[in-house]
Amino acid sequence: SSSSSSSSAVAKESEEQVGNMAEVAAWVGAAVAFGLGVGAVMGAEKAEEFFAGYLLEQSLSVDNLFVFVLVFDYFKVPLASQPRVLNYGIWGAMVMRAAMIVAGYEAVTNFKPILLVFAGVLIFSSYKLIAEGEEEEEEDMSENAIVKFCSDLLPVSKEYDGENFFTTENGAKIATPLLLCLCVIELSDVVFAVDSIPAVFGITEDPFIVYSSNIFAIMGLRSLFAFVATMVAELEYLQTAVAAVLGFVGCKMVVEFGGVEIPTEASLAVVVGMLGAGVALSLAKKDDGEDEKDVDKAA
Repeated sequence: SSSSSSSSAVAKESEEQVGNMAEVAAWVGAAVAFGLGVGAVMGAEKAEEFFAGYLLEQSLSVDNLFVFVLVFDYFKVPLASQPRVLNYGIWGAMVMRAAMIVAGYEAVTNFKPILLVFAGVLIFSSYKLIAEGEEEEEEDMSENAIVKFCSDLLPVSKEYDGENFFTTENGAKIATPLLLCLCVIELSDVVFAVDSIPAVFGITEDPFIVYSSNIFAIMGLRSLFAFVATMVAELEYLQTAVAAVLGFVGCKMVVEFGGVEIPTEASLAVVVGMLGAGVALSLAKKDDGEDEKDVDKAA
């Protein structure tokens, strides 16, 4: 009976994965439909800006989710409680990005050279991602500045209390580790908004395109999370591809500030090409690894 229960668990898991994949596909489909609508109403140039922005934000969001996975792992958050934190994290990401977009748009409109600051942020982020990739060591969350800051700020109970953010210990109300985990995720949302907003301003300065591309990328996060949690280990070149895209957008902003215009379709092609190459190389390497395992087994 144990084998039948384990096979039913596997069946349930694969059913969930299919459900998640269908949800991811539905969100991507909605974004494509929206982009085509933008093209019909506002013209092809705006549609290209939307698609370039959306792809850029979606790839950064995957990186954002990777941090969620690490944080949940570090705090040993029970599976049943993860969706609650995830929902708050995603709403938090929406609000943070909306605020950053308004601030970024005001700054860009009133003071053009701020684009050079944005470009600097992107080029630095690109360098950091590549350097991290080369070090290849597991991130120790206990050394993470955000985790340290939140841990010092909040007195926290030792145990989880279901999905509650607060519990009573020795007659006093005290935060549970779930609230600490949520604080870490919300603060990491701010850090990611600092990357993602300059990146999309590198593609377009139209606030409607900036916000809509961001929202469509974030709306798919919940269903992407389960997918990313299983796939992240397998897409090892994705981070390098995201770093290359950030570097490209940063350099594009500098060049355009100098008066050289790079057409949106060229930017879109570069973004698609770099991300596609990252995913393709990762999958090819994974297949090679599996082939080697099969050969070893046969031997």
